[in-house]
Formats: sequence, structure tokens, C-alpha cells
Amino acid sequence: MQRFALSLAAAALTPALIAVPANAAEVSIAANGPVVELQVSQQVLGDPDKATISAGVTTRAQTAVAAMQQNAVEMDRVLKRMDSLGIPEDRVQTAGITLNPQYNHRQNLPPEFIGYEATNRVTVDLRNLDRIGPVLDALVAAGANNLSGPNWEIVNDEPQKAQARKAAFAKAQAQAEEYARMAGYSGVRLLAVEEQMGFQQPMYDRAPQAIVVTGSRISTPTRPGQVGTQVTMTVKYELTR
Repeated sequence: MQRFALSLAAAALTPALIAVPANAAEVSIAANGPVVELQVSQQVLGDPDKATISAGVTTRAQTAVAAMQQNAVEMDRVLKRMDSLGIPEDRVQTAGITLNPQYNHRQNLPPEFIGYEATNRVTVDLRNLDRIGPVLDALVAAGANNLSGPNWEIVNDEPQKAQARKAAFAKAQAQAEEYARMAGYSGVRLLAVEEQMGFQQPMYDRAPQAIVVTGSRISTPTRPGQVGTQVTMTVKYELTR
């Protein structure tokens, strides 16, 4: 992604925000020549070491109380299964509890009330990626009937951010110098840098996780692939003689 703007004003005041927090004081720098503004992005891939899954229980009953009580029993069984799998409690967080009336919508007839639906979901932070398939299978066996994920992440992506930042800055510098040459100038002077961090996003995987076979049962296979960490910079340079 790239955005280019060239200002031919003889003098301008450009705020210098050299990768500082948003609440920091702004400092103005006088630019005596034209100013070029670039927006560059750089993405660096890395191997995920964390997966987040969502697991829950959905139950239905004729009354709200019965739906919630039945859901509590089923969800308690799922949570106890997580404990038996060795998943720390601080890596399991309730994500939502809902209770809604259910209706049968019939053509040309008033909706027919058929009961209540209760749902309780938790998000689970897993760090042993080899166990994701078996964990999912175990939760389903314990009564979970509402699953989503996994979402792959890197717990500490600072090395990827640093690498992406360095590459993005070098790209911006090279592009600004190229524009300076095309405009008949000899160099550039850095005026401002603003940075935005992109979210980690999954990329195509390279190889599947091992499939665990126990007797005639096959554990749910998963493929972590890689995730991309992205840094986007907006930089301003003065073109110099």
C-alpha cells in the first residue's frame, strides 16, 4: 500500500511525530523545500505459538429456568474436562452467556413459541499447538456443541514488528530519494514518521500437524501455517538541494 503527495510550497510547517505516542507534545519543523509524503507497509511472517478457540454449550428447554439449569450442568462438565486436560484457569475466559426465546415462524400464521435457548461460551488460550485437535475432540465428548477457531497468533511478535519496521522505513527512504531525483533534488530530510501496527493475520500453511490415531479414531487435524505481522508507516521528507 503506497500513497504519494508532493507539495510545491516554498515553505511549510510539518509536525514531527517521530514514532511517539499520540499524547506526546507536537514539535513543528520548518521545511524550506517541497515535501513528499509516503505511506508504506511491510509484513513479516512468523510461526504461531498460540491458538485461541471458542467452546460452548447450547441447550433448549420449554422454560428459561430449565434452559439455564441444563446449560449450567453441561457447561460445568466441559469446564471440568478442561481442568483435567491441564489447561490453566487463567487461560479460560467466559466470552458470553445468552438466553433467547425461540419461535417457529410459519407462513401466514403468527409465530409459534417453542421454548428458550441458552448458550454459554468460553475462549481458551492454548500454547501447545500439538494438542489442539485432541483438546477439541475431548471438549466435544464432554458436551461442547458450539465450537469456533482456532485463531493463530504469536505471543511475543516484537521481533517481527522490529523487522517489519526496519524494512518499511528503508523502503520509504528509498522511495523518497527516488522522487527527489525525479524532481531534480539531490537528497531528502526526514520530517515526520507515524506508525500503525497491523493485526496478526494467518497465512497459508506449509505442512499439516500430525494426525493422532488411537485405535480406529482419528484426532481432528489442524494446520498452524504462519501469521503475518504488519507495520504501516506514514513518513514525510523535505526534498533538499
